[in-house]
Amino acid sequence: MNVITKTLQLADGRTITIETGKVAKQADGSVVLRMNNTVLLATVCAAKDAVPGTDFMPLQVDYREQYSAAGRFPGGFTKREGKASDNEILTSRLVDRVLRPLFPSNYHAEVFVNVMLLSADGVDQPDALAGFAASAALACSDIPFECPISEVRVARINGEYVIDPTFEQMKEADMDIMVGASAENIMMVEGEMKEVSEQDMIGALKAAMAAIKPMCELQAELSKELGKDVKREYNHEVNDEALREQMNKELYQPAYDITKQALPKQDRADAFEKLLADFKEKYFEAHPEITADSEISKDEYEAMMDRYYHDVERDAMRRCILDEGIRLDGRKPDEIRPIWCEVSPLPMPHGSSIFTRGETQSLSTCTLGTKLDEKMVDDVLDKSYQRFLLHYNFPPFCTGEAKAQRGVGRREIGHGHLAWRGLKGQIPEDFPYTVRLVSQILESNGSSSMATVCAGTLALMDAGVPMKKPVSGIAMGLIKNPGEDKYAVLSDILGDEDHLGDMDFKTTGTKDGLTATQMDIKCDGLSFEILEKALMQAKAGREHILKCLTDTIAEPRAEMKPQVPRIVAFDIPKEFIGAVIGPGGKIIQQMQEDTGATITIDETEGVGKVQVSAPNKDSIDAAIAKIKAIVAIPEVGEIYEGTVRSIMPYGCFVEIMPGKDGLLHISEIDWKRLETVEEAGIKEGDKIKVKLLEIDPKTGKYKLSHRVLIEKPADYVERPARGERRERPERGERRDRRPDRGDRRDRRDRGEHRPHPEHQEEAPKDFSDSLDNMDF
Repeated sequence: MNVITKTLQLADGRTITIETGKVAKQADGSVVLRMNNTVLLATVCAAKDAVPGTDFMPLQVDYREQYSAAGRFPGGFTKREGKASDNEILTSRLVDRVLRPLFPSNYHAEVFVNVMLLSADGVDQPDALAGFAASAALACSDIPFECPISEVRVARINGEYVIDPTFEQMKEADMDIMVGASAENIMMVEGEMKEVSEQDMIGALKAAMAAIKPMCELQAELSKELGKDVKREYNHEVNDEALREQMNKELYQPAYDITKQALPKQDRADAFEKLLADFKEKYFEAHPEITADSEISKDEYEAMMDRYYHDVERDAMRRCILDEGIRLDGRKPDEIRPIWCEVSPLPMPHGSSIFTRGETQSLSTCTLGTKLDEKMVDDVLDKSYQRFLLHYNFPPFCTGEAKAQRGVGRREIGHGHLAWRGLKGQIPEDFPYTVRLVSQILESNGSSSMATVCAGTLALMDAGVPMKKPVSGIAMGLIKNPGEDKYAVLSDILGDEDHLGDMDFKTTGTKDGLTATQMDIKCDGLSFEILEKALMQAKAGREHILKCLTDTIAEPRAEMKPQVPRIVAFDIPKEFIGAVIGPGGKIIQQMQEDTGATITIDETEGVGKVQVSAPNKDSIDAAIAKIKAIVAIPEVGEIYEGTVRSIMPYGCFVEIMPGKDGLLHISEIDWKRLETVEEAGIKEGDKIKVKLLEIDPKTGKYKLSHRVLIEKPADYVERPARGERRERPERGERRDRRPDRGDRRDRRDRGEHRPHPEHQEEAPKDFSDSLDNMDF
């Protein structure tokens, strides 16, 4: 084995080790990455040739976590790993978005990148290392790839930027950003923040670049040492440079003219398609020798024309923006499309809204539920519950496509997660409801994830969720040709501007700062100056959109809709949780049956968190009364209506609260003297009013009285308290009733009985000696 190991040290002293040549040697490239007890295996395999007709990069990135890595069994009936979790899909997308732009544009062979978590102790976060491992595996292969990349997580903790923080450190962070980059250029950014400024975010990106550069240099060194710096040859495209030049000459100006017409999306697409279709028809008429059986078939020519025409469209759109400042829909670079909003378009959802920006539209609904509706997360390193859920759906009809709607794809999970990150920090932690937002995209031409953020804010406020602050979002674009200083930052980009441009940069935030971001950069040499301009232009756009939202609904509704289940939340002492639940849940189930309310109890931070929910106030009040009766502490001097539970010769035991009995002594039943309890007409099950006189400080027993609640008879004579001596009449002088017995020292002479000598014991010297010899 030719095992090669490379080590990199982070600023805090932790080390990352890359090892290759030991395992998975049949893959085109494989590495084992290790940080402390976290171990990842990354492999990459590529097909030798492209599938005929493929005109895109068929890359598949798959990140998976093994439950055995943390010493756990998978849940479910089969007890084995199943389909990828949302966390695994999101991590796969993070890696994919950095790697994909770095494959050659004419490389179309299938490439599969697999990253597997093999060991984890729950200290270091493995998703931050997946990009580094995947790129290192590519560096160890001969698969064509421009340059190494890496990814790091940046958190700001107590004002300091920390690279790849631990799970424990993240608890104190106000910023959580994943950054993917090469040694020279940022490729991808995604994360969430607690209303930080644009300058703070730029600071995080600079810290990430400083950490990523040595990681990329290490991979370049490893590739050279393995002899993999020379990549395999391939030929996945058939090209005709004369045709390329002809199409550019004949179609560029017509395409430029279509661009300037500011047509609607579908009309513009039809115009571009007709332009290409007319050229194809004219070209094939002029070249009848091109047939299905010719050296280069007609289908191959059409594929070439599609590729070349894409470049023509791209150049026309970009030059129109750079030279004339005119976008595809006629807007200026910083102009936002027309917006209209509506709340409560649907009668029965707890909250609903429509947000429309240009040709992008989201219909969002908000549903409020109880603690029983929480989502349980059971990932390898995360076992928790989520109280805020956001689901994003992108049906084919929203873009006019005629195809069936299938299950949720990776894109939908990723876009929904971004919107979720942007909104979740504005829902109060003490809000008792579980919240679910669903965004149905009805039209799409531009960022539908940012439309989801805006529609979600409206739906939450329409439902009466007391958001801390409303949130808006916007997608930014960039046009910058290599070698030119001229560039244009575009606000509220269209779908074509995303596809044909150099950047897709989404930000969400309140009036006070950023809450989430996602950025994909497709060009080299993006300066921090351009990035800062894009951020500030995005801020102005978000503020404009935010005003449209607050003009529609200024603040959350003060009252929830009638169909919303009411919830009352309160705390009880930890020691009473068992009493409320009862043996086998008997008491809590009976309370729910009696009142019609739903009751949940959860122990958090040493207290019992109780939630009572029901469709009406009476049910809630009845349930709360029963719970408070169980957890209430009796107070001395208070009067209670209790139930006689048992009768004894000396009195009876009265239940004054559920589970709390006190003694009503026979002397405290009535002012008259009673020989038996039955004389007072008391029997088991009777209701009786009593007053709590005393709580024994040692035993906690309750002393009750009934007689103090009834009028004292006029002729009543108070009996002496226990232990009190009665006054005795004066007695005369004490007489000596004993005859003179003489000197007590002479008692032995009077035949005093003494024990037999065999039974005598030596007297102890003092009292302490006798205690020492006693057996207690």
